[in-house]
Amino acid sequence: MTRAITVGLDGSPESRAAAEWAAREAHLSGLPLKVLHVFEPVPVPVAQAPLLGTETSQDWAERIPFEAAEGLRLRHPGVEVITDRVTGEPSLALAEAADAAEMLVLGSRGFGGIGGFMVGSVSLSVIAHTAHPVVLVRAGEQAADEHRTDPAGIPSAATPFRPVVVGLDTDDVDDTLMEFAFDAAARRGASLRIVHGWPEPPTAVYRFYGDAELYGTLARKQATVLSEAVRPWRQKFPNVDVIEASRCGSAAQVLVNAARDASLAVVGRRIRTSPLGAHIGHVTHAVLHHVVAPVAVVAHG
Repeated sequence: MTRAITVGLDGSPESRAAAEWAAREAHLSGLPLKVLHVFEPVPVPVAQAPLLGTETSQDWAERIPFEAAEGLRLRHPGVEVITDRVTGEPSLALAEAADAAEMLVLGSRGFGGIGGFMVGSVSLSVIAHTAHPVVLVRAGEQAADEHRTDPAGIPSAATPFRPVVVGLDTDDVDDTLMEFAFDAAARRGASLRIVHGWPEPPTAVYRFYGDAELYGTLARKQATVLSEAVRPWRQKFPNVDVIEASRCGSAAQVLVNAARDASLAVVGRRIRTSPLGAHIGHVTHAVLHHVVAPVAVVAHG
């Protein structure tokens, strides 16, 4: 059975932006799009309140995926759109849907008080508990945002895609992460910027004589390590234009900076079996909160 690209839809602006992105991705991938709404029953006292009767809330919930699907079919005529509605706790239902999908797409709220994007507890829980890719899309995301501006500097969906950016740990090059990033770039006809951050030398704090030479030696060594890690993937995807970026600094900050002009940012998440903790690394956490472009979190072993 062909897997679908599934989008979680609750009627919010961010979920509608996620649905549009998912439809565009379904078109690029040649896969069907599933519009999923999770209905969470309200407590009995609330359901019996005059302003929120059980029939009213259920009717509204039932309309969400079907009305959205009709609009998506009109705007994306080449995409097969199917709908689904389940009842239950959203994070559990969405995690289960992610495990049955090619990828799950969710909306992410706008800027919060600390100057970054708000990633809700449902999204974080889903990301932490599924082995399949999850993409977070910001409210207001439009097709033109993923493309370069035209010669007049005007946003346009008719121009080439901006680069896909992926963060790579050269000590642990995972095939699942690399395959996803290269496939995403190939589908878009975009370049793939592979970013690796490495720490400053221990003496950098004290600025000893000879630090510049040491820094240069380390930079060349790290660039070589990155090239060696990427070489098999260049051979596997010869038509993808690869840009290697080895930078000194925090891996999280290096990746956030490199993804400022991305059409899609791709970051890995190591699958952990421990029941404790959020299971989302600090680099992934930083990218989810500070990268404007859609962010794909790819779980790997």
